[in-house]
This record gives sequence, C-alpha cells and structure tokens, in this order.
Amino acid sequence: MISILIVGKGNVGTQLYEAFKSIETLNVQLISSRDLNAIPKSDVTIIAVSDDAVATVSSQISTDFVVHTSGSVPLSGLKNNTRKGVFYPLQTFSKDKKVDYTQVPFCIEATTESDVKLLETLAGFLSKKIYHISSEQRKAIHVAAVFANNFTNHLYKIAHDICDTHQIPFEILHPLINETADKIKVLPPALAQTGPAIRKDAATIKNHLFLLTEKQQEIYTILTKSIQNDA
Repeated sequence: MISILIVGKGNVGTQLYEAFKSIETLNVQLISSRDLNAIPKSDVTIIAVSDDAVATVSSQISTDFVVHTSGSVPLSGLKNNTRKGVFYPLQTFSKDKKVDYTQVPFCIEATTESDVKLLETLAGFLSKKIYHISSEQRKAIHVAAVFANNFTNHLYKIAHDICDTHQIPFEILHPLINETADKIKVLPPALAQTGPAIRKDAATIKNHLFLLTEKQQEIYTILTKSIQNDA
C-alpha cells in the first residue's frame, strides 16, 4: 500500500485525489494548504498549489518525500529539507470538467532512482504517457503549453465574441476547431497552416480588419505578420 498526501484543494489537487482514491492499492488523503499544523506521514506528499506558493508551503512540510505539480517551478523551488521531486500532469484542469487521465502525459523528476521509480508507479496507475523531464526541459514545455492552450483558448474567446456580435452560434466553429486539432497530429503545424495570411490575400485581410474592434485588429495583425514571416 502506497500512502499519498495531497496538499491543495484547487483544480489539480482535487482531480488527482478523485483519480487516486479509486485505486485499491493506494491510501490517499487530501488537505488544504492552510492546514499544515499536523501533516500525516506518507510515502509521498504532493503539493498542488499555485506556483508562487510552492516554496512557502514546502518549507512547512517535513515528510520524507515531497513533490510539486508545477510546470514552471524547478526542482530546487521546493524548500523542504527532505527528498524532492516533480509530478507534473501536462493538462488543463477545471473543477467542473473531469480529465481522462489515460491521455495525460506525466512529467516526472526526482533526485534518487528509487524516487523516480515511485513516481513512475504513481503515474502508471493513471496513464501510460510517462516522461523523464528535467527542470529546464519542463520550463520549455510549460511555455509551449501556454501557446498551445492558454493563448489558443483566448483566441477561441475572441472568436466567440465575434460570433456573438453578429448573432452567430459559436458551435458552428466546433468542427473546424476539432479538424485543426486532429490535423496537427499527422502534419507539422507549419504544413497544416491555411487561411488568408499564408496566402497573402490582402483583400480578405483588409475586409477582416474592417469587421474587428481595435484590440482585435491589433491581435489579428500581429498573428498575420507572424504567419507570413514564417512562410
């Protein structure tokens, strides 16, 4: 029986707890990061808190093996005086939407081989996509993920706003969004690029800009120039 203590009741901590608690060979507990006065013993303590809280929270924990779930905090960002590691699930988490962990890559790092094996075992209960990733590599993965997920989602928000302005249901774009996501699984993104920017279709670009707000025009122009410069 492997004992796990999860510290942090946010999106990541809550979803990890829900995933682990159904596995019979694991004993998992979930506590708030504000409740660190009496930390129970565990084989691994998983800190699932905001990036800027990792150092403070970890400095108050004295269990044998402490890991964090951050994409941008290095291993050295943990300030406990015991063994350290990283257990980073590369996915976007929202409390109201369950995650299919079988499709989630886990990036792991630890200072000893036995701890690496333990993290491999824990990740293996949830997913087969397990990667040994250094702190420097994880920084690059995290910024790439911001472009692929957070920035892309903001563009979805802008597209949603445009649809709303013109009384168009946003769901009309769902098949296009899905096809684009599927396409880059078989083609490099550079080869999958379509649209007026890559075609240098100045007339269409001008017509598009006429429909947009000033802020939307600025973003459209920056992205158009970026696509054309890469062509």
